Amino acid sequence: MAADLAFDALADPVRREILAVLAAREECSAGELSGAIQRVGRTAVSSHLRVLRTAGLIAERRTGRFRYYSVDPTGPAQDVIRLLQELFQGSLEAAKVVAESGAGSTVGVSRNVADASDIRAM
Repeated sequence: MAADLAFDALADPVRREILAVLAAREECSAGELSGAIQRVGRTAVSSHLRVLRTAGLIAERRTGRFRYYSVDPTGPAQDVIRLLQELFQGSLEAAKVVAESGAGSTVGVSRNVADASDIRAM
């Protein structure tokens, strides 16, 4: 499943940082990304770019000997966004109902936090 590759790629904080830089700048060369990502070297950035490209999260454009990278909003990225929306939509709708009712009760919130703790323990 393409979404699985995307989630695996997104699990790494350096890859998320690369995506954030690409989202802010629209397109960068590997050298520009290496300059922006200080916690790893140029070779590691190239390896992370390969993982992100394989997962379908970024696109590569070649001009001569240079490669330029940008966020690819199609493909697996759409699958990830759709899945996360489906997972959280019910919780968001419930929070909206509570907020609009003005109930202000934290009983349901405490229960949801406890449920989330149970899930993490699994």
